[in-house]
Parts: sequence; C-alpha cells; structure tokens
Amino acid sequence: MPKYAELKRELKKAGCYKESEGGNHEWWFSPITNERFQIGRHDREEVKPKTENNIRKQAGVPKKY
Repeated sequence: MPKYAELKRELKKAGCYKESEGGNHEWWFSPITNERFQIGRHDREEVKPKTENNIRKQAGVPKKY
C-alpha cells in the first residue's frame, strides 16, 4: 500500500493539483475527469486499498502494477 505522500506525487505527475485545505483533508482537482476530490492530509500513513481506488477513480489515474 502506498503512503499518502507517494499517491499525491503520482497525482501531481498526472496533472492533478491541490486547490485548498480543510480540517483533515485537502481538496484536489483533476483535469482528466474535471472533478474535485478529497485526499487525507496524513502523508506518512498508508492509504487503505478501497480509499486509494476511490481517489484514483475520481482523479482518472489508474493504478500502476
């Protein structure tokens, strides 16, 4: 499982960017799907598989195997 920081780096490479910050989450925007989505601000924690899949789906960034 990747950590939040690793997932964010991958999203940035795909063109996604952080729009704003909330309490425990950051709001990101994906130009691929034209959608806003949330990502936790727990950079050192591992992303649970279901959460990772949901973020990737909203961002339009498939998982690399």
